[in-house]
Amino acid sequence: MTVLKEGRHPGEFIINEADGTYCREAIVISSGAGKVEPGTVLGKITATGEYKPAAVGASDGSDKAAAINIYGVDATSADQKVAAIVRGPAEVNGNFLVFDASVDTAAEKATKLAELAAIGIIVR
Repeated sequence: MTVLKEGRHPGEFIINEADGTYCREAIVISSGAGKVEPGTVLGKITATGEYKPAAVGASDGSDKAAAINIYGVDATSADQKVAAIVRGPAEVNGNFLVFDASVDTAAEKATKLAELAAIGIIVR
């Protein structure tokens, strides 16, 4: 029997957010970021205002968690516009969040979650 594996769904990590679109904005994921799955924790590049996965040790501002991607995009070779949660009040399911490969310890994940909490995005 063939086993099928279902991918991540847009917005499946959202538990609760403010009414309307208060928590969401259209953002640009920077070219070169690669394939970015729904639920990816993003950092904001200071010089351009674009986003990419929040990485430990990044020196362009994207080291600090600033948003969570709602829809999957492929930004391998071109900038991609997408919706993201950029502010709270919002609650998200931490089991569905995706972190950059450089965020590989419990302490680093805790730092990213604290950065999200600082902008009103609470991880449960």
